[in-house]
Amino acid sequence: MIAMGEEMKTEKRWSLIGMTALVTGGTKGIGHAIVEELAGLRAIIHTCSRNETELNQALYQWSELGFQVTGSVCDVSVRAQREKLMEDVSSVFKGKLNIF
Repeated sequence: MIAMGEEMKTEKRWSLIGMTALVTGGTKGIGHAIVEELAGLRAIIHTCSRNETELNQALYQWSELGFQVTGSVCDVSVRAQREKLMEDVSSVFKGKLNIF
């Protein structure tokens, strides 16, 4: 059993408060799990998906959980869309990106 002081140290140790993250493919599979893990540790996330409907559904679910997640439609295999994604992320996070 973890003592109260140790639990607080662990919580602080794993806290991502104030950190920003970009997770591509965040609406499915591993990307989805990464978004939820980072958001659960209180990071601010931007994710992207090729499918706007799936993205909007995921963003709604995350907002219901109190997670700070934004998103945009992007196919990262297309250079112009990757460049636009980076512009969007830079704007959303005011140039600060900690985890990508």
